[in-house]
Amino acid sequence: MSIGELACTYAALILHDDDVAVTAEKIATLVSAANISIESYWPSLFAKLLEKKNIEDLILNVGAAGGGAAPVAAVAGGNGAATAEQKVEEKEEEKEESDEDIGFSLFDD
Repeated sequence: MSIGELACTYAALILHDDDVAVTAEKIATLVSAANISIESYWPSLFAKLLEKKNIEDLILNVGAAGGGAAPVAAVAGGNGAATAEQKVEEKEEEKEESDEDIGFSLFDD
């Protein structure tokens, strides 16, 4: 994340927290008051985004997006592979045992 993105994110959160309308001019004013130089397109980009989205919904659903699932999948992939192999082996053993329960096999004389 670039400095411009981060500065505009914090500015938008500050404006929302103070119940002030989030506009490109107000975001730019807060960023310049913090002595941060950013590209001129960031404030208008954030303002346009936040016109269409509810900031509270974005805050409350931070972990619900797809980005949160990737680390979980990576952790499960490392430990889950061994577990999956064990389950497959257990199923194969159960099948072999079930053949013996019938009382005959191909190698019986």
